[in-house]
Amino acid sequence: MKTLMEKALECIVNIFHQYAIRNPMDDYLQFKEFEKLLKEQAQPFLKDTLPPGMNQDAYIKKMFEKADKSRDGKLKFTEFLPVLELALIDAHNRSHRLPETGH
Repeated sequence: MKTLMEKALECIVNIFHQYAIRNPMDDYLQFKEFEKLLKEQAQPFLKDTLPPGMNQDAYIKKMFEKADKSRDGKLKFTEFLPVLELALIDAHNRSHRLPETGH
């Protein structure tokens, strides 16, 4: 039987794959796939972490460019991890602001 953490990690990998296989079918996130993933799956993160004076599209582009360590215009899973880390930190911070969490 899988633990909750195993299920959550599997879910993250599956979400990455759902967007990475769109166009072209590969195991990388092209910019448009990355943008779509964030806009569809991470709106609270985008809202909470958007720098003052920057629009959402510019913010997503900046994150993509920073994550693309190989400068090949696509993100492999390991390049996506720092963005995921930021989203997890934001989710943790939000959990402390919600009354139903008991924090």
